[in-house]
Amino acid sequence: MTNKEQSEDETKRKHFRIKPIGFIRSDLKCREDAPRQGGEGAPNAFIELLPFYANALHRMQVGDEIIIISWLHRARRNVMEVHPRGDASRPLTGVFSTRSPDRPNPMGLHRVKVLEMKSGRLQVGPIEAIDGTPVIDIKPVIETNDY
Repeated sequence: MTNKEQSEDETKRKHFRIKPIGFIRSDLKCREDAPRQGGEGAPNAFIELLPFYANALHRMQVGDEIIIISWLHRARRNVMEVHPRGDASRPLTGVFSTRSPDRPNPMGLHRVKVLEMKSGRLQVGPIEAIDGTPVIDIKPVIETNDY
């Protein structure tokens, strides 16, 4: 590979596009109202899929456990260290060692249960994401002991 080809390849890898497949519709309207984790009093919410992705729900069922991967669109992307859980008495910790929403690429992982399904709209819960949060993927929970 020539230097020019290597430089072009590196440029292509620096940026790529992630498109939302849907959006979270929740009673949580701002970050300050959201619990730190879903199991800490988060409400149920709806995932509204864009019509193009509706067939991707084929074989999903009420009762399934899934992982919603979201884009935490109100996160601060220049934060590299935080006090875990916002507690100033805890030492500063690198965001890669925390579940902070503030991080270079603010993806959220939310393990939820499917409560209801209706034409491209899932009710799931509990989920701590705020209203309007883009959903970038959905994956099934697979229990395994393989590490």
